[in-house]
Amino acid sequence: MKIELNKIPIRKVIVGYKDSAEEGVVAYGGKLDIRPKYQREFVYKEKQRNAVIETIKNNFPLNVMYWMIREDGGYEVLDGQQRTISVGQYVNGDFSLNDRFFHNLTKEEQDKILDYELMIYFCEGTDKERLDWFRIINIAGEKLTDQEIRNAVYTGPWLSDAKLKFSKSNCAAYLLANDGGQLISGSPIRQEYLETALSWINSEKIEDYMAKHQHDPSADELWNYFQNVIAWVRKTFPGYRKEMASVNWGELYNQFKSKKFNAEKLEAEVARLMQDEDVTKKSGIYPYVLTGEERHLSIRAFNDKMKREAYERQKGVCIKCRKHFEIDEMEADHITPWHEGGKTIAENCQMLCKQDNRTKSGN
Repeated sequence: MKIELNKIPIRKVIVGYKDSAEEGVVAYGGKLDIRPKYQREFVYKEKQRNAVIETIKNNFPLNVMYWMIREDGGYEVLDGQQRTISVGQYVNGDFSLNDRFFHNLTKEEQDKILDYELMIYFCEGTDKERLDWFRIINIAGEKLTDQEIRNAVYTGPWLSDAKLKFSKSNCAAYLLANDGGQLISGSPIRQEYLETALSWINSEKIEDYMAKHQHDPSADELWNYFQNVIAWVRKTFPGYRKEMASVNWGELYNQFKSKKFNAEKLEAEVARLMQDEDVTKKSGIYPYVLTGEERHLSIRAFNDKMKREAYERQKGVCIKCRKHFEIDEMEADHITPWHEGGKTIAENCQMLCKQDNRTKSGN
């Protein structure tokens, strides 16, 4: 990787600054791509954005930026997108600082900002070197998500289309998953909707799917699949609850999409379990009513007082093997199993030695 330091005043960097949803963000006379396809959307909060301008106005040092030199002679921002956009938006009049827009400043104040020199490293290297360097320099600041790292590796027409559908504010995926109640947690602009959809369609390894489709002209396969999942969820569980946003719907859809369910019966069972105080993981109710596997529910555990009461009642003797143990050598067990109506109360608690309890549980 070849790296060369340059000092470039803001007035030169922002020449031709343009922020377009379709064309991205450009500046430096159209030669600088501020938001390459692998970069995140603008995620700075107001406080962070204002801090950039305050730093410049006070002539304090701003952290160095990195531009990658492209084969066509242009540049793309490798690191510094958030700071560069903050500057561009301020000079462009998109926001004010201390109730003063850029155009409200005196010419002397404006020139002080425009003459501020940004410390920019021009970088040249192979794709692998570029991506390795991208990971290294982004370990600080706004930490990259796993999906943002993947986007840096698998750039191409597929990713561009996928980001339009899954990674924009109020994108199609966000609107669909929130129409009638939120079914996915997270933020589209932090790539969490895209990551969720990819994990649904290929749970084993997201990278494999992205590598396979990197050069596809569109992400229609992923988008159609996502629509099918959401439609299946709405049909199978029409009664919305906030816990639904934490469910791995793709896994359930992949397993049960061909099976017919009685939505009314499922709703009644969900409602009953939502009221069961022993069920501590309410989002697990949805996979439980389809699979019957209690591991999804996180049944409430016996507390120390209940365990001690049962231990003293048994005089430290394991109910199964009839041998004596210290209390920390034993584990609590439901006398009447939860799925048979047994509750997590002192009267339903018995103490078994660890070996017998694990044998009984099938572990």
